[in-house]
Amino acid sequence: MDRSLGQQRFAMMLISLFAALAMLLAAVGIYSVLSYSVSQRVPEIGIRRALGAPAAAVMRTIVGEGLKPTAVGIVVGLTIAALLGRVMTTMLFGVGPHDALTFTGVSLAVVAVAIIATLAPAYRATRIDPLQALRAE
Repeated sequence: MDRSLGQQRFAMMLISLFAALAMLLAAVGIYSVLSYSVSQRVPEIGIRRALGAPAAAVMRTIVGEGLKPTAVGIVVGLTIAALLGRVMTTMLFGVGPHDALTFTGVSLAVVAVAIIATLAPAYRATRIDPLQALRAE
């Protein structure tokens, strides 16, 4: 039994490894882009805070910036997954070509990773001192 399933197990192990690496790269990419965006927008965020924008509104803005490309990526990924679903059924036991539970679970995992990656830059944006941001302008 081990020999007959060995090749499939190896293939699934590689796919799982690449999926974990892809999630890590996505998190690092989202974090990096948003960190850079926040650093470039310090004067704007400082002005918004000086005019009375609550920290929660600034945080929502930054998190929203990170989730927009994530949503596009999920739509593109689900489309490709739906097209390649038949190929995956030969590798995965008990998963149909259009398994809604799997698609939903993976989409939620990607959204969770994106939210976690956006929290640090969003938190940093809420800590911008309006006075220092205006002086730098």
